[in-house]
Amino acid sequence: MTETTLRRARAGDEQAFAELTDPFRRELQVHCYRILGSVQDAEDALQETLLSAWRGLDGFEERASLRSWFYTIATNRCLNVLRDGARRPQEPRPLSFEPPRPTRYGEIPWLEPYPDALLEGVPDAAPGPDARYEAREAVGLAFVTALQRMPPGQRAALVLRDVLGYRASEVAAMLATTETSVNSALQRARATLEASCPPARERVRLPGSASEREIVGRFADAFENGSVEQLVELLTDDAWVTMPPEPFEYQGVAAIADFFTHAFGARVERTDHLVATRANGQPAFGHYIGDAHPRVLRGVGVIVLTLDGDRVSHLTRFAGAALLGRFGLPRTLPS
Repeated sequence: MTETTLRRARAGDEQAFAELTDPFRRELQVHCYRILGSVQDAEDALQETLLSAWRGLDGFEERASLRSWFYTIATNRCLNVLRDGARRPQEPRPLSFEPPRPTRYGEIPWLEPYPDALLEGVPDAAPGPDARYEAREAVGLAFVTALQRMPPGQRAALVLRDVLGYRASEVAAMLATTETSVNSALQRARATLEASCPPARERVRLPGSASEREIVGRFADAFENGSVEQLVELLTDDAWVTMPPEPFEYQGVAAIADFFTHAFGARVERTDHLVATRANGQPAFGHYIGDAHPRVLRGVGVIVLTLDGDRVSHLTRFAGAALLGRFGLPRTLPS
């Protein structure tokens, strides 16, 4: 940022304002996604953040960096969304078969997959010395899911402190609260995160590596062929299958095998086709189905895999053809 650009923007120069904000757009959108769990809500919050910054630029006193000022606005916009409860609840989409008894009924967190294409331009390294997580690591599904189970204030404190690396005093100023409140919220948030999202960084395969491609390819073959045996061979012993916002959750090889036995058994003259993509820094697929003698395959959602070494530790299914467009995938494919 130059003083000249800032003066131009304050004088109403939209191009100058774009020069100030463009370097931060992608990371601010990811920040909003972490807190809100929804791509669409993150996009809306980003636009509201930019509008608020445009209108309030004269109030930027330059005591902190422009980036910190943007994060302050974005965080509080997200907190307002959560506190207002204005979002339309996600409705579970009934499964096409009668599922077996689940291991548990989930909390139905508000959650959508985040396309890896939107992570381009987001800094990989933690921007503050106190950060515990790198920026891309903290967009994984397990991490974001854990955030959705926290109260709004705890989410904000953890992301600002442990992902972005701001000091407790800075976070307190950004949230208009005290350091004591920030540290208290942070302690509870860390306990929630550690209980539901244990670290496994050293066991994660490199994105796009030969070993990852092998696992992903074997999964796609097993899924498309309807082979329960081949699919469960790829699972860790404590693997999970979840389908937010559908409440059914299954853990362990036996429970997941029972689930897919029901799912694959319901395929009557139906074909399933997976198209590889990436979401939340993880391998994923666009899921398409075709009925008997189909002319087209219809998109029905996105499946995201969490890998632990050479096994799948979590399979997350997101229903809805509308999700495919965010991944650059069509709603239909030729059969």
